[in-house]
Amino acid sequence: MSDLRELYQEVILDHGKHPRNFRFPEGSNHEAEGYNPLCGDRLTLKLVVDGDRIVDVGFQGSGCAISTASASTMTEVIKGKTLSEVEAMFQKFHALVTGEGGDPDALGKLAVFGGVAEFPMRVKCATLSWHTLRAALENSPEHVTTE
Repeated sequence: MSDLRELYQEVILDHGKHPRNFRFPEGSNHEAEGYNPLCGDRLTLKLVVDGDRIVDVGFQGSGCAISTASASTMTEVIKGKTLSEVEAMFQKFHALVTGEGGDPDALGKLAVFGGVAEFPMRVKCATLSWHTLRAALENSPEHVTTE
């Protein structure tokens, strides 16, 4: 179990130091900004949505390793997915990191965030990008905050 936990930490640190999709896609038609005042995490998320599918996604910002890694892995897994698939992923991810259940096997690489449930102060770091994603998809003019 400790080997698995170490692997998960390595994945989070790698995504935190070398985030994927750390850019804004051309032709983005959905965007939102998120802020976690507790940790100082800030991000802007931009998406290209065509019909019911996320064609491209990217983000920029700054934050702790968990927040950056969460945004990085999220952008990897949602690209090419339908909006309903993304909403189902959000629900599963949120349940996992809040300790309300969730099946890590159903989340693939997102399962690395399962340990966040043991640190309630870090849940907001892990979920900021996901709440920002929801706001972007709804074209909400409000900035997302974890407060």
